[in-house]
Amino acid sequence: MVQGYKTRPETVATAQTQVAIDQGLRSYMLKVYNFMASAVLLSGLVAYGVSQSQSIMQTIFGTPLMWVVMLAPFGLAMALSFGINRMKASTAQALFWAYAGLMGLSLASIFMVYTGGSVARVFFITSASFGALSLWGYTTKKDLSGFGTFLIMGLFGLIIASVVNIFLKSSMMEFVISLAGVLIFAGLTAYDTQKIKEMYFANDDQETASKKAVMGAFALYLDFVNLFLYLLRFLGDRR
Repeated sequence: MVQGYKTRPETVATAQTQVAIDQGLRSYMLKVYNFMASAVLLSGLVAYGVSQSQSIMQTIFGTPLMWVVMLAPFGLAMALSFGINRMKASTAQALFWAYAGLMGLSLASIFMVYTGGSVARVFFITSASFGALSLWGYTTKKDLSGFGTFLIMGLFGLIIASVVNIFLKSSMMEFVISLAGVLIFAGLTAYDTQKIKEMYFANDDQETASKKAVMGAFALYLDFVNLFLYLLRFLGDRR
């Protein structure tokens, strides 16, 4: 007679611990994606709303106020990145929402260059691409850390090339920069997703976990917005 298999207590405890970690990780990643999606929605609503008012557009982009709108997000990004360890999670969230709102003001300018229909089309293309890339970054067993180092180096090169082309005004260089931008931010989407996943630690207190979620959402938000802008250069219909 075959004896019934008895599960060892330590095996049960290990399985229960793994289940708890998996549930915690899913909850953490869901929080990251909710923050990120909410910020993208906020930016989109602000950008579209502002673009519908000729007087507001003139006030923002036809006066020196334009420089404040353009540079303020950079200041908030620095404050959030370098001050996250010293601030409360609620403060980090407030800065994140403020950043998304200010980015919305800046993004209103794309409606001056591209048709509304093409902006909407590229937004949905970006959303689908971002979702697929992020899902791959979350599920892949491949270590993307070395890949990420290469992408970050490419990002710095992209910034330098963009500054140089302000003076050169080369259409060919503009094309190369746009193509490189799409590839770099597509790769960073997968890389950042994996890094955010690996940042999760089951024993984090609620305050630390919330701040990690905000910073993860901030990274993915930047990936999404930049991927959208570079794709818009290729697929957008200019006015």
